[in-house]
Amino acid sequence: MASLQEPWLLENGNLKGSSKEIRHGKTAHNMSSSSMRKKSDLTLVSKVRCGMLRNLLTNLQEVILGTKLTVLFPAIPLAIAADCYGFGRPWVFALSLLGLTPLAERVSFLTEQIAYYTGPTVGGLLNATCGNATELIIAIFALWQHKIQVVKYSLLGSILSNLLLVLGTSLFCGGIANLGKEQKYDRRQADVNALLLLLALLCHMLPLLFRMSAASVTLTEVPTLQLSRVSSIIMLLAYVTYIIFQLVTHRQLFEAQEESVEDGDDVLSEETPVIGFWSGIVWLVGMTAVIALLSEYVVGTIEDASESWGLSVSFISIILLPIVGNAAEHAGAVIFAFKNKLDISLGVALGSATQIAMFVVPLCVIVAWILGIEMDLNFNLLETGALTLSIITTAFTLQDGTSHYLKGLALLLCYVVIGACFFLNKTPLNHGNVIDLGVKSAAGSVIAA
Repeated sequence: MASLQEPWLLENGNLKGSSKEIRHGKTAHNMSSSSMRKKSDLTLVSKVRCGMLRNLLTNLQEVILGTKLTVLFPAIPLAIAADCYGFGRPWVFALSLLGLTPLAERVSFLTEQIAYYTGPTVGGLLNATCGNATELIIAIFALWQHKIQVVKYSLLGSILSNLLLVLGTSLFCGGIANLGKEQKYDRRQADVNALLLLLALLCHMLPLLFRMSAASVTLTEVPTLQLSRVSSIIMLLAYVTYIIFQLVTHRQLFEAQEESVEDGDDVLSEETPVIGFWSGIVWLVGMTAVIALLSEYVVGTIEDASESWGLSVSFISIILLPIVGNAAEHAGAVIFAFKNKLDISLGVALGSATQIAMFVVPLCVIVAWILGIEMDLNFNLLETGALTLSIITTAFTLQDGTSHYLKGLALLLCYVVIGACFFLNKTPLNHGNVIDLGVKSAAGSVIAA
């Protein structure tokens, strides 16, 4: 590969450098999604004489047909037709969810293409912002419709699926495929991400503990909201500092991880853009608009799907949404684990979880504040407990810098147990905290006495 001037690598919010070469926008998120791409055959397109038509066909070939998930694109017009013609709303939900799968992978592809032209810094920030665009857009639409619990459930599900499902599957499959080898990874990335995840966990637990410690819920409702907003601002500042730490001040700490992807892998061999800068911008805006439309469908029909399928909204939001929405990225992480490239797999799982916890969640609290909606960081007792145990389990699993299939299996079993818990949990969408209800009952008994 050609050697370029400024070394860098951004992993789904983890900006990383190397002293050897620059990969324009090649993040772990990008590299994971790139495993779902296929090389386009432009032989017929190149024979078109009209330059404008040839460019259009080339763009269509690269953007629409340049992925192994092309087969899912028909779900997008089908979802729109199902909504327009009044088909069953569960069908609208299912088709919209399927349509989001290739769009999430294409957004990763387009940000990578744009990064070729913008340079490493802008490209890195673009990837840090768009790495979990689907989750952010779904959350914003749910906020707009005042479905705060759906926002919390979906973001919690994204964190849990990355820490337990994606990482667990990667470690398990990588361990099985490399039984004769000792799988190693750079602990420094895991340590930094674990530290930030624990900071996010503290910011989630304090509002819950604050409310539980009060004699009356009404006395802590406003202070809890204020505490959540202050914590969100702190988390956003910490995330910005994290990006500066990875991009500017401590890039040298991550040089070893760059070496792990310098073995001529076909997925990483592309070093030239396949579409133009403005074409990439137009396609990215268009893809984002379609994601917004399908996200609106998902949020608007999730309760109907819950009633029709007999599944709770919490189970659909925490388990189904993250699995289907990020299937391409997750599959890519597993593929790289098979190839004994655990640094990339960890970059996908831990980087995405950190970005959700430290950027998307607090950003949603701030956006809700701007919209006049009262959203706090109290995710309720059951949800916060699941998050706590998941982060602690993941941190212990990654503490020694080596991996084997049993570690992956343990994480997967944790995810199965948590999934079973939310499958059996039939709490209504707007139901209050069990702790809150207990406090209210206790307070009522005291007053009656």
